[in-house]
Amino acid sequence: MAKKKKQEGSKGSPAWMATFSDLMNLLLCFFVLLFSMSSVSEEKFQMVIASLQSKVSIFEQGGLNIGEGEMVGGGIRQLEFLDSYYNELANSKSEEDYNEDGDSKVKEEYEEQALAESEEMAEDIQQAVDELGISNAVEIEFDEQYVMLNLSGAILFKSGESDVLTEAKAVLDKVSIVLERYDQNIIEIEGHTDNVPISGKSKYESNDVLSMYRALSVADYIREVTDLNPAYIKSSGRGEYVPIADNTTADGRARNRRVIIKIYNSYSSHIEE
Repeated sequence: MAKKKKQEGSKGSPAWMATFSDLMNLLLCFFVLLFSMSSVSEEKFQMVIASLQSKVSIFEQGGLNIGEGEMVGGGIRQLEFLDSYYNELANSKSEEDYNEDGDSKVKEEYEEQALAESEEMAEDIQQAVDELGISNAVEIEFDEQYVMLNLSGAILFKSGESDVLTEAKAVLDKVSIVLERYDQNIIEIEGHTDNVPISGKSKYESNDVLSMYRALSVADYIREVTDLNPAYIKSSGRGEYVPIADNTTADGRARNRRVIIKIYNSYSSHIEE
């Protein structure tokens, strides 16, 4: 009887060795990860969490790598750069916040100084108006850009007309004395009307046109009786679009028919040569 051929064993390592090797690799990766994370401070860890909450990735623009290195998804070899990456990120954010806060502070200080100058101008103008005896004809307000003199249209013009009344010129003469104190400031004159449509008998086609001609008449008169630089005086018509009172009442419409003279402070007086 022929002898059976002895069966040879399988070549290579036993099957359990492959499983054991995979387990060792996973344990090694786990402990390396723990070691890497131990060098990240709590503050930086919170930054990682915040970034994960706001983006798809923890990196800028949803990226998956640090700088120009390999993809984090391909392994953990870039974790050693995480600390320096977030230090750079934190510093850049701090500089941006500082610049924003600095600009905001400068703007706030600028507005405060401009408002203080306007307030001082308003006090001086009010005193001059009182001394000249025209306080009943002129209302004074101010903001961070200018001091505003409000003159009633009823004392300046006839209804539907733009020629300055003879009796109103005495008021404008005294207003001009005040304006001459501000010969380096921009002076803007605005005409305003109520919302009653222009009648067919008027030579002006609309309230816009009427308000423009009224402002121009006052501006021309001031140029005529003062030595102010004509280039510093400008005029505009605002029509019925900026009311200060209710146009449904006679008193309200009377208040809306007005001429405003704005004297800009030094912060807002920009002269184009």
